[in-house]
Amino acid sequence: MRLIIIGTGGMAKNQVDQFTTIDGVEIVGAVDTDATRLAAFADKYNIGKRFLSLDEAISWGEFDAATNVTPDRAHHPTTLPLLAAGKHVLCEKPLAENYDKALEMTEAAERAGVINMVNLTYRNVAPLQRAREMVIAGEIGTVKHVEASYLQSWLVSKAWGDWRSESTWLWRLSTGHGSNGVLGDVGIHILDFAAYGAATDIDHVFARLKTFNKAPGGQIGEYTLDANDSFSMSVDFANGALGVVHASRWATGHLNELKLRIYGERGGLEVSHRPGESELRGCLGEDVESATWKTIEVPPVPTNYQRFAEAVVSGIPQDPNFRHAANLQKVLDLAMVTERERRELKV
Repeated sequence: MRLIIIGTGGMAKNQVDQFTTIDGVEIVGAVDTDATRLAAFADKYNIGKRFLSLDEAISWGEFDAATNVTPDRAHHPTTLPLLAAGKHVLCEKPLAENYDKALEMTEAAERAGVINMVNLTYRNVAPLQRAREMVIAGEIGTVKHVEASYLQSWLVSKAWGDWRSESTWLWRLSTGHGSNGVLGDVGIHILDFAAYGAATDIDHVFARLKTFNKAPGGQIGEYTLDANDSFSMSVDFANGALGVVHASRWATGHLNELKLRIYGERGGLEVSHRPGESELRGCLGEDVESATWKTIEVPPVPTNYQRFAEAVVSGIPQDPNFRHAANLQKVLDLAMVTERERRELKV
């Protein structure tokens, strides 16, 4: 697979590190509107072809697939030309800024008949994959209740850098700079974590969003700090289960942690994931009577990058695809509406 990288920021570096470990993948080009950043990136990874516009790359055309790691707002205008050119695309999350644009991208990809995937990175968590398998196999019976959380503390600590002085973080706090807050940034991850692990779709949603005061006048330089910092959400799942989903950047003591608890009529499962550490625990069989939880050993699973490369070579689509990500975006869009209108909405 001959691959080009669209956008050469921080996430692009991570993707190159992943793709270069996969046999048969050759990174043949990089695209960025910032010439200095593009040159530094291409030099570091020994990438020969360098393009200051996507049009130049498509005109050259000697690639099979692209991974789109541009900023969120650029996903829609940069992915559509790639699809029109018949190129396979792995796109960073969220697929687009809103459901309408995400749906347009989805339908374009399906018309083009190309491999289309969204890099929902927590699909790489082996315990999540195993939990889903166990739910589908009926090992915990009918799912009744789901709890999911995504907790970060970068508004509290400087472990990832100082958000007060770094644009890398400040833009995430400002709607005027394209941010939909913690809901738009990590909401799609935790919704996917919950629905995928519980093996069911979200049917109804009601959300509350909160923006906390973080600076005098709510502003630092050009950044108005008005994006939401925390959200809590109640959801009904298509299988009848009730769910509670929440996320925050004010979760002191949690650098980057996802948790999922799935409770069925015959057992329960808990998935925990933090950097470098994942775990699956279960309360099953006779242990239900004593509420005894035991760790379940889980083998590694292929990453999104490996599965994307495999799909391009084989021609067999893999998840998560554009349509799935568009459906998640619809939930996020409706969550914003429920906050304004204080009412539950059907997805």
